[in-house]
Amino acid sequence: MSMTDPIADMLTRVRNANQALHDKVDIPSSKLKVEIAKIMKEEGLIKNFKPIEDKKQGLLRIYLKYGPGNRRILTSLERISRPGLRVYVKKREMAKSKKGLGVAVISTSKGVMTDKKAEEMGLGGEFICYIQ
Repeated sequence: MSMTDPIADMLTRVRNANQALHDKVDIPSSKLKVEIAKIMKEEGLIKNFKPIEDKKQGLLRIYLKYGPGNRRILTSLERISRPGLRVYVKKREMAKSKKGLGVAVISTSKGVMTDKKAEEMGLGGEFICYIQ
């Protein structure tokens, strides 16, 4: 089976596990997925993540985070740029992404980073996803 959008698959797995109040979720690993998980960890949206080696491509285990009374920290995971419709933002358009709510993940020439960091560095790039 061929998957056309592995990032959308990652976001869907995390969204479903979060909705079901699971402690962790395993997804097939890639460099881009690890970078997205790193951003989620830095922004305090997940507890932690851990790459797990296997004989195939490896797994990425993401440990989900909940607030008091199992209140969900992750409320929205939205794929923006897709294989069929790539979405790019210029450095001047960065602030308009979602009016400062949540975290936009941007793939720039200097690597994958948040919209705030890309704006500070004066970079534009592909608008991968939006996490709130």
